[in-house]
Amino acid sequence: MFKSIANYCKSCYDELVHKVTWPTRKELTQSAVLVLTASLIIAIIVWLMDIAFKAIMSLVYPN
Repeated sequence: MFKSIANYCKSCYDELVHKVTWPTRKELTQSAVLVLTASLIIAIIVWLMDIAFKAIMSLVYPN
């Protein structure tokens, strides 16, 4: 049993070290900036929708 666990761990290590193509620093930075920008845009859209729905609801249900 311990041999199979050791073989599994060794194969995982070999795959991560020798077979996986890791992104360069530039690619990683570009991807991170893209995700942050998209998240910010989506957050702004949701915020604007919230403001619009609040305005509509205040017209439908006035105080």
